[in-house]
Amino acid sequence: MLAAVTFTLFAFMSDKKAYQLFDTNGKESQYVKLLEAAKNADVILFGELHDNPIDHWLEQELTKDLYTIKKQNLILGAEMFESDDQITVDEYLSGAVSEKTLKEEAKLWTNFPSDYKPLLDFAKKNKLQFVAANIPRRYANMVYTKGLEKLDSINGEAKRWIAPLPIQYDGTLKCYADIFKQAQGHGGQNLPKAQAIKDATMAYFILKNISVGKTLIHFNGSYHSDWHQGIEWYLRKSNPALKILTIGSTEQEKLDELDKENLGLADFILCTPASMSKTYRP
Repeated sequence: MLAAVTFTLFAFMSDKKAYQLFDTNGKESQYVKLLEAAKNADVILFGELHDNPIDHWLEQELTKDLYTIKKQNLILGAEMFESDDQITVDEYLSGAVSEKTLKEEAKLWTNFPSDYKPLLDFAKKNKLQFVAANIPRRYANMVYTKGLEKLDSINGEAKRWIAPLPIQYDGTLKCYADIFKQAQGHGGQNLPKAQAIKDATMAYFILKNISVGKTLIHFNGSYHSDWHQGIEWYLRKSNPALKILTIGSTEQEKLDELDKENLGLADFILCTPASMSKTYRP
């Protein structure tokens, strides 16, 4: 009797998955399929939940495995590094400046040490390019408070760090319409436009740094590439022929099947338990 109870408890406990991958149609998938698709992509948009440890772990694992396949034909890039910090990032990668200097000079996120430093250090160790892709936050804030048109007033040197103006903007896209709805219209279209200038700038620096035969894996908040919009929308506006792979992230109470509202979120959907621990609290 005791053996039976022990077996039942073990079976129950062993069923606790840390994550489950699904394809865009909600069918269970495997990591090997994700890796196979990733190695043939020009651009991979890995959409993360910023405070999810499984997302960060899989980002590192996918990067390592892609490097095994692609070697120097792999490029890394991220939302978490702003474009005007590219020189500092490059100097850190080359060993010209220390980690202490990087932390003092670059605008690093709170969870940099645990979540993004491993990616940057992997690039440093293997002499890989790392693209600081995001718009400097002061310019995104400028759009939020004063509109896209305000960017016309910044000097030419500053404009090097953002997507060429004017950018296209479609407020009917789900990614921007949802932001407007959640804000209940406060700030008008400026809030979703601030998101759009981030997306456009990240797409711009991705396009600026890719070349034939190479794969660029870009790490960003899932909302920047969910539903094949955001960054991907801007990438395809410039180069419709790009082979783009998207990975979206979500949390659910159960992992046995993908919630219907997440169908089509991305090419691969990384689903973790809603009870998953967090790497930090914003």
